[in-house]
Order: sequence, then structure tokens, then C-alpha cells
Amino acid sequence: MTHIIDLRSDTVTRPTPAMRAAIAAAEVGDDIFGEDPTVNRLEERFAALAGKEAALFVSSGSQGNQIAIKCHTSPGDEILCDANSHMVHYETAAPAAISGVAIRGLDGDRGVFGPEAVAAAVRPDNIHSPRSRLVVIENTHNRGGGTIWPIEQVAAVSRIARERGLAIHMDGARLFNAVVATGIALREWASHADSVSVCFSKGLGAPVGSILAGSRDFIARARRVRKMLGGAMRQAGILAAAAEYALDHHIERLAEDHAHARLLASLLAAAPGLEVETLTPPTNMVYFRLRGATHAEAEALSARWRARGVLVNHTGSGRFRAVTHLDVSHDDIRVAARIMVEESATMPPF
Repeated sequence: MTHIIDLRSDTVTRPTPAMRAAIAAAEVGDDIFGEDPTVNRLEERFAALAGKEAALFVSSGSQGNQIAIKCHTSPGDEILCDANSHMVHYETAAPAAISGVAIRGLDGDRGVFGPEAVAAAVRPDNIHSPRSRLVVIENTHNRGGGTIWPIEQVAAVSRIARERGLAIHMDGARLFNAVVATGIALREWASHADSVSVCFSKGLGAPVGSILAGSRDFIARARRVRKMLGGAMRQAGILAAAAEYALDHHIERLAEDHAHARLLASLLAAAPGLEVETLTPPTNMVYFRLRGATHAEAEALSARWRARGVLVNHTGSGRFRAVTHLDVSHDDIRVAARIMVEESATMPPF
């Protein structure tokens, strides 16, 4: 049987045996009554790590983002975020559907924009315009290539937003990747935002779950919105136990994923037909292109890789994304790169 090396996303990770044991041993109760001790402990622990008053365990990163948006805005408001952010491309227009708000996309540099862009985008206070209400920072930035926001940039954007009366939400789905890569504590990143969310089901390797943190009043509202969205979970300690295990055992090891991404980028750069966007990926993502290829040609190459056991995400227009994670070893990276280079060499020149 072909050994599958799945580089499509860090969401494909499976719970380790030790994480499964933690899940099986979890003490549970009814979370809607506030009686699940494992969920309560996780929420209190994360709030302390983030330097916030309270936190809320939610089912997914998208749910956390949408709860935050609904709590920060009113129908008819406008959100400012990078034009290539996750909530623009991958959350099914939920801000409009759920919260009745518009999104104004800013032109960032690999997902990072500056205070001047925020200042220019804030709407004037008149009856013709939506009210600018919320700035969303995605850190790390997915479509930007796993980009880490410079902490000084986060602080500057936060200052201008607050001066203009806007709230700040940090979509930190992979924020722990930034923590490990920079050595800057979660609390410092979160101090520049009114709310922050983190996923446990990506690089941290839990099967399900994210968390949202903010002020006590904000989380009280968030708990009600979670219920409204059907996100109320009962004996959720089974899932929270996996998240707790991830916090205990899977944060520092993210450095391995970053090293594997750099190795993969260097090996793919040797292929004449592949163009790697950055030879030093900041975190665990490698974006690259098949030079001059059509969508169909890139899909054909992706199918060849798949047939040989290497799964990579084709994001469109000949651009690919490979994501390293805890289920991919150093040897897997070398094998995957060899297969990808071999197959790309068989494609006709473009």
C-alpha cells in the first residue's frame, strides 16, 4: 500500500495515541450548564495565557471569527481586513449572512497592511456610508504564505483603529506558529486586540476545536451567539481534553514543522519548472507555482503527485500550497520533494 504524505493542510492531523488517551480519560459534564470541568479549565487557562478576562471553547476557527464579528458589530457596519484573508475567501460570506456586515478588503503585503491603510479606509461619519467598526488581523496569514505580522505593525494598526473608534479582532488560527517562530508570547500578541481566536485543530493536532478570548462582557455575549449559531456542545470535555493535551505537548514542536517547510522549499527550488515563492518560509507553509501552466495543467500535475502518494493543495492558477505538520516526518519531506520534482520534470515546457 502506498504511503500517503498529506501536505494539503495542517488540519489533516490525527490525534496521537497519547492525545487519544487524554480524550478517553477526560472528566466531563454538561457545558451548557457550565458543568464541564475540562472545558472550564481550558477556558480559564487560555484566558490567562492570552491575558484576557475570559475565553470560550468553540467548534472551529470560522465559528470563532463569526462569533467575534457578531459581538463587535451591528447590521450595516463594515469590517476592514486584508483582501486575501481567510474570512473573505473561506468562510462562505458568513459576515454578510450572519451579522449583516460588509467587508472592505485592504491591499496588504502578503496579508500584512499598515496603519495608513486603515486610516484611509475608515468611512466618514455620514448617513451615506456604512460605519467602520472592526479591523481583523489574520496572524499568521494563510494566503500570504504563513506570514507572521511584525509585532510593531500589529501595535501600529491597533493604535490607529482604537483612535478611530474601531475594535480589533485577531484571527489567530495559527497564532502559536507565530509565538514559536518569534519567541513573542501569546499575551503580547493578544494585548493589541480586543478579541483573539486560536485553532487547536491545525498545527496543534487536536481533532476539533478553537477558542475565543476577550473581556468578560464580550465572552458573555459570545456565549449567547455561540448558542444562536448551534455551537452549544454538551459533554465537550472530550474535545477540550485534546486541546489541553495540545497546549501541554504540541506547541514547541511547531518549530519542527517550520524547519520541514524550509527544507521542502529548498528541495522544490531545484526543480526547473517550479517557482517557490519564498525560500525561507516564515512558518509551516510553502507556496509555489508551476511556471506558465494553465489550471488544467496544474491539476494534471497534482493528480500525478497524488497517484504516487503525495497530496498537495492546488489553490488555483497553477499555485500550490504545501503545509507541514506533526504527521509529516523529515524523511517524508525528502520523499515528497523527490516525487514532486520528478513528476514536474515530466511536464511539457510552458
